[in-house]
Amino acid sequence: MISHEFLSRLRKLRLIVDSKRTGVHKGIRRSHKFGSSLEFSDFRSYQPGDDVRLVDWNVYGRTRRHYIKRYLDEQEIKVAIYLDCTSSMRTVESKWLLAKKIAASLSYITLVNEDRLSFIPISALNTRSIERKGSNYAKQVLSEILQLQLKTTTSTFVKEIEKKLQKGKQLTIIITDGMEAIAEYEKLLLKTASAKSKILFIHILSKEEADPEFTGDAKLIDSELETEVNVSLSPKLVSAYQLRLKQHNDTLEQSCRKLNVQYIFLSDDKTAEEWLLSDFISRGIVQ
Repeated sequence: MISHEFLSRLRKLRLIVDSKRTGVHKGIRRSHKFGSSLEFSDFRSYQPGDDVRLVDWNVYGRTRRHYIKRYLDEQEIKVAIYLDCTSSMRTVESKWLLAKKIAASLSYITLVNEDRLSFIPISALNTRSIERKGSNYAKQVLSEILQLQLKTTTSTFVKEIEKKLQKGKQLTIIITDGMEAIAEYEKLLLKTASAKSKILFIHILSKEEADPEFTGDAKLIDSELETEVNVSLSPKLVSAYQLRLKQHNDTLEQSCRKLNVQYIFLSDDKTAEEWLLSDFISRGIVQ
């Protein structure tokens, strides 16, 4: 499902997070603080209380002044990725596959950069979270996410994610189709934003959902509530649906901006490779 060439390009990327959000455990991500890595930064004058082992005696021999070496600190970030695995996300296979590929790729990037990953699949079923750190787990986790298969009907995404929200993350990524009331998403984002984590909201819809080609009489079934409604799909009704969908999506994006949440809309008319290696880079999500 993912080529070796694509994986080799993913290995060269890293998630962009403000250095002030770094964690306390060692990693390979450069922190804004000085520490004890092997990468030299600069010198500064020795001050009482400094570790004498940091004094550079070669510099002292030349200048007769005491200077200590400073090294850049390298720390990890903690990343939580929440993937919508509810019935509405899985109804259209191409949308579900795109969502899994995006989640798997971002998880892979997290692990190859020695950051700490929490991958949380969201549904009403007893789905297992993945907690990993280290590049040696990257391919295994990628495979586990791509092979996620759920069959039964589930409840709504917002209701389930609120039960599994984690604190203490420097980056929170939410991947969903946005098929719920705006007020519910605003409540979720407000709760997530209060943890002072950088939040990325990835909104995925299929081309079929954005631009339906159905005509004539049809029975529409809510994939989560299992309610039914009979409709006659005319061009006028489809246009009204598209207008309402656009208003919903625009309002969702505005809500994200209001709460300082980075919003990105994806459609399955482009591949995960195209989104990640082009749009995600240009939008400053990865580099």
